[in-house]
Parts: sequence; C-alpha cells; structure tokens
Amino acid sequence: MIDFVNLWVYLSGSPLLWLTVTLTAYAIAEAIAAACRRHPLANPVLIAVVLVSLLLIASGTPYPAYFAGAQFVHFLLGPATVALAVPLMRHLPQVRRTLVPMLVALAVGSFAAIVSAVLLAKAFGLDRAAQLALAPKSATAAIAMGIADKTGGDPALTAVLVVLTGITGAIVVTPLMNALRLKNYAARGFAAGLASHGIGTARAFQVDPLAGTFAGIALGLNGLLTALLVPLLVGWLVG
Repeated sequence: MIDFVNLWVYLSGSPLLWLTVTLTAYAIAEAIAAACRRHPLANPVLIAVVLVSLLLIASGTPYPAYFAGAQFVHFLLGPATVALAVPLMRHLPQVRRTLVPMLVALAVGSFAAIVSAVLLAKAFGLDRAAQLALAPKSATAAIAMGIADKTGGDPALTAVLVVLTGITGAIVVTPLMNALRLKNYAARGFAAGLASHGIGTARAFQVDPLAGTFAGIALGLNGLLTALLVPLLVGWLVG
C-alpha cells in the first residue's frame, strides 16, 4: 500500500498523467457507448467526465493541477473545429441549396439561446455572475469562455455550463427529433450543433454524416454570432 501511495505521488507530479487519464477515460467511455449501441443516455463525454471526476475526488487532485496536464486536449479543440471543413466540402451542394433557411435558423436560434438562458436565470433568482456565465453557453467552450471573460462573467463557470449544455443536448436531441417526427437529417444536425456545440456535433456524426456536417456548420456560425450578440444583449438583459 505504501509503495502504491509513493508511486501515485510520483506519477501525479507528471503532466502526462492527467492527459493519459483523460484519454483512457474516454476510451473506456467509447467502449461503454458502443456496447450500449450508442444509446443517447450512454454519452461517451458524460461517462468520461464522471470517470475523471471520480478519480480527481478520490485522489484529492485540484482542477488546476488536472488541467495543467490535460490542457493539450483543450488545445486540440481548435484543429478539431477546423477539420469540420472536410465533411462540409463533401456536402457543399446541399449546403448551398439550404443557405437561406440556415441563416434564418441561425439568427433565431442564437438569439433564443442567449435570451432564454438569461431570462431563466433571472426567473430562478441567480445572480449577475451566473447570468453572464449562462449567456454564451450554446457556443463552443473556447469561444464561450472568451465571451464570458470580456463581459464580466466567470470563464470557469461558463466552461462547466457549456459542457452541461452540450451533454444535455446530445442526450435529448435524438428522442426529441424522433418525437417531433423530423426526418430531415440536415435540419436535425443543424439544431444539434446550434444548441449544443461540439458535443452535440459529435452525437450528430454518430447518427448520420449529413447531420454531422450541418451540426458542424451550426457550431462554427453560432460561435461567431454569439460572440457578436452577447455583448450587445447582456446590457439590457442582465440585471
């Protein structure tokens, strides 16, 4: 037991430990999701978050120490977002045909995501900091954290809310779209990417390549529009 404790103390000082833990947790989560036949509740991101969180709690490791080792994964968010251009080119003709409806849906969806989040926060009596953190929660993490920092919100809280939004969207999107009898995978994917950014986009790609392509488009465009709208809207929304 003493040898194990000494080994853990030694390994915990290495930045590669938490990167390895993160990748291993996701590999386990992927295997569980595959065994469950990609059921919406068996979301690999949710499972990986739970596994890593349990290990952090059990080991008493603070989040800054974890992030110092796992930040390379955060860095890869940028290249992963750029890589979404590959499926976009494959479906470019269909994207061109639906450009106008997409832009309308983008404007309405982005506005609704911001306004509804802040108004619900106010209705439940949350303070100004929580309202500012919630406003950009439907944008991808890197963009949302930057928006929160510029508007006076807490980037760390925003990151948590972004992840929760993405996981929730990825879980409910398939049952919700089936209940609404929406069979157009382009529309389904666009809604998933707009409301639940990268995690929703990953779920959309699992369901259908076309859905994933349109989710990736929504992810990028909503990040841009959210960055423009939040500073304009929080002045009269947040109180």
